[in-house]
Amino acid sequence: MIKKFTKEEKSWAFYDWGNSAYSIIITTAVFPLFYKAAATEAGVSNADSTAYLGYTIAIFTFILAMLGPILGTLADYQGMKKKFFTVFFLLGTVSTAMLAFIPADNWLMLLVCYTFAALGATGANLFYDAFIVDVTTEKRMNRVSAFGYGLGYIGSTIPFILALAIILLSQNGVLPITVTNASRIAFLITAVWWIVFTIPLFRHVRQKHFIEREANPVAQSFKRLSKTIRDIKQYRNLVLFLFAYFFYIDGVGTIISMSTAYGTDLGLTATSLLIVLFATQVVAAPFALLYGRLADRFTGKRMLYAGIIVYIIVCIYAMFMETLVDFWILAMLVASSQGGIQALSRSFFGKLVPKENSNEFFGFYNIFGKFAAIMGPLLVAVTSQLTGNSSYGVASLVVLFIIGLVILTRVPEPTEHKAVDEVVAES
Repeated sequence: MIKKFTKEEKSWAFYDWGNSAYSIIITTAVFPLFYKAAATEAGVSNADSTAYLGYTIAIFTFILAMLGPILGTLADYQGMKKKFFTVFFLLGTVSTAMLAFIPADNWLMLLVCYTFAALGATGANLFYDAFIVDVTTEKRMNRVSAFGYGLGYIGSTIPFILALAIILLSQNGVLPITVTNASRIAFLITAVWWIVFTIPLFRHVRQKHFIEREANPVAQSFKRLSKTIRDIKQYRNLVLFLFAYFFYIDGVGTIISMSTAYGTDLGLTATSLLIVLFATQVVAAPFALLYGRLADRFTGKRMLYAGIIVYIIVCIYAMFMETLVDFWILAMLVASSQGGIQALSRSFFGKLVPKENSNEFFGFYNIFGKFAAIMGPLLVAVTSQLTGNSSYGVASLVVLFIIGLVILTRVPEPTEHKAVDEVVAES
């Protein structure tokens, strides 16, 4: 299957292979458990530590949401996209490695370093996503985007297995290290894996669509951004999609980032959680690829409907979850749609934007996604604290998916090979 993709498409997709180690080990699995253990040791209650994690996620997403559009506008200049990508890539990888050197009892400093790592990871993803218009065509976008997510899920299982083995062997006394140090090794593995598999992107991916450089690029970028904001209402289909995306991706991201903290609150052991999360990655890979194939047959919009409906079921089911078996069922439901809904959102938007301004428009894609990621964690955090039950926090996310689904019904399927202004003119 991999032979069906070009060198540029494969090099671009392999960044997902490398970066997804961060997503599973830092965002979802090992770091949240490491942080929860540190907070518990410091006397912080389960509900409060989950809330503090939610507030932290809200803070760093707000910061990047503010920076995204202007950085994207600057990155549209010739040769700038990869430079901005490199800066955030280095911030993410270095901060991830630094997590290994923070004292285990300093839960506040762990959250601060996690903020910088998350800024780097999500910032690099902004420019990585925008590179999709440079590496493939609109006709191939669904499959290429899904291929990236599929590789990400497959690739992330390798460092995750290694990290999981080190942690479990240390727990059972096979390795002469503490579980704390085993977790630190997992952080270092993540950084190294991320760096190594980003090399193909640096070597083979280049910015093909761009704006020629001009005098006073910062001032000109602000002018272009201001014009885009003034004119954004003219892009009816694009704006409608962004609002739909704002709501449903909020729920997706919140479930990803807070799943282990939620499982811990339910009383599940760290070992059980890590095994479930590993299985989720394995199952998610073929489903992400399947979404890409089905989108070519049934359209991307219909497959987005399918993914959103699955997540609505997940939120409702979470209210009644009590056992490890329940958590397995919920995790497999998430695995069936997590990669597909993210991949098709990216390709759907990529077909709507003008190629030479892809970074600027993906900056808005980022700001809608990141502002959404403020609301979801806050909703879970506040609901969890008010009710004293994390299950109600997760269940509250169903509102976001329903609103996103309703708005998405108003967005026409983008027509291949048409510029955004042509699509607008027809709407």
